[in-house]
Amino acid sequence: MSEERAREFDVAVIGGGLLGSAIAWGLAKVGSRVVVLDEGDVAYRASRGNFALVWVQSKGMGMAAYTRWSLRSSEAWSGFADVLKQQTGIDPCYRRPGGFHLVLGEHEWEKRKQTMTRLLGQPGAPEIDCEMLDHDQLARELPGIGVEVSGASYTQVDGHCNSLKLLRALHTGMQQLGVAYRTEHLVEHIDHVGGAFRLSTQGGELRAGKVVLTAGIDNARLGAMVGLDVPVRPQRGQLIVTERVAPFLNYPITTIRQTDEGSVMLGDSQEEAGLDPTVGSGVTAVLADRAVRMFPQLGRLNVVRTWAALRVMTQDGFPIYEQSQRCPGAFVATCHSGVTLAANHALTVAPCIAKGELPADLFQTFSARRFHVSAAA
Repeated sequence: MSEERAREFDVAVIGGGLLGSAIAWGLAKVGSRVVVLDEGDVAYRASRGNFALVWVQSKGMGMAAYTRWSLRSSEAWSGFADVLKQQTGIDPCYRRPGGFHLVLGEHEWEKRKQTMTRLLGQPGAPEIDCEMLDHDQLARELPGIGVEVSGASYTQVDGHCNSLKLLRALHTGMQQLGVAYRTEHLVEHIDHVGGAFRLSTQGGELRAGKVVLTAGIDNARLGAMVGLDVPVRPQRGQLIVTERVAPFLNYPITTIRQTDEGSVMLGDSQEEAGLDPTVGSGVTAVLADRAVRMFPQLGRLNVVRTWAALRVMTQDGFPIYEQSQRCPGAFVATCHSGVTLAANHALTVAPCIAKGELPADLFQTFSARRFHVSAAA
């Protein structure tokens, strides 16, 4: 391959986390010649803070289209995982036994019931069966729950995976399909010239017919270069992981999840802390306290690691999918549910980008223009 051709691509995907990798893999599956430009391990990777849930319940309050979008990905996830495993030999360990959201005390139980009734009663919401279980009903499914657990909501459409294996499978798969992965290639500038894009990076200059911004909170900076408004901010989330123990939790829970390898993950914090990924003992203490009240046996486990990461958030919490009018061929995809929506990104969004246009319903619903409409109103 000539040096010139090694720097020319159909599509440049900026950002190599779960979102960018899913789109790059999907683009390569439909025949696009793709390069992934990744800043490297110094990046504020949202993927570090994922909880590996493929989750539908709780998603979409105020925007039923987001509930439908999450459900669509959940329905596609099994086939998506199977294709990745067959191609790469790496099993993302996807399981869909249904999922619980546990609550402590009668006040939380009533509040949860009202929330789910409102969420699933929104105009345009998909039909999802949601059960509200009291303590005794829940104990038959989760025999280790504590006495303070008043109950839970349950839906059959929720599941989880091993997100580290998912990312490895995506990277292995996309490189098997010919995707060029360039680390330490922070994009410093993008020029739109003659219907194509010239990208200046720390690793040199590249050219591409299309550009996809999947760089998390850095999308705000990059978007301005190609006529895209991407109003995102960081939101810190902290997590705890324990030592490995014998399987005891057969279902994923919003804040507690036993991995396929036996460790237990705890997490649920949402903090406005700017670009600060510092772990705070006060927050982790609250996470641990609630977890032990839900499953007292967790109090006997050793904590192996605590860490924090920065989610990518919009002002309403929903994704942005947009294509540039000023620079045709430039797209942005940003969300804080890179695991849940991975199947959609790979199987729906990527083929549309390859064709050069997002679906009208996706573009109209999740465009950043919705924020300007709200402001004007």
